[in-house]
Amino acid sequence: MQKILASVAISLSALMASSALTAAPQVEYFPEADTHAPSTYKHRDKRHTEDAQYRTHEQRGMKRLKQMKWQTGYVMPQHYRSDGYKVEYKDNDLPKPSRNQQWYKVNNHYILLNSDTNSIIKIQD
Repeated sequence: MQKILASVAISLSALMASSALTAAPQVEYFPEADTHAPSTYKHRDKRHTEDAQYRTHEQRGMKRLKQMKWQTGYVMPQHYRSDGYKVEYKDNDLPKPSRNQQWYKVNNHYILLNSDTNSIIKIQD
């Protein structure tokens, strides 16, 4: 009987010790991060450079869109088809658009767009 109680006590203590080890918080230690400065963590540096690369790529795209030459028949990029670029023809002395047409102002150009096909009908400066 004493052998059974001893083996149960050893099993329980081993079980408790193993569960205490697995419950310990998983913390990565970076020896160079002793100053607690956020820029010293490796994963944050990587994310920062990826964000910077994304921003420069996005800025190049916006620059390219601003330099775009508008011509009739071209399809207007989706970026410019938002409500922020729409203008009222009455307020800007523009001819009245027909059905399914809308005036947009992009880079100081007034562009008449077919709302169904998104193609440029007319350009006015």
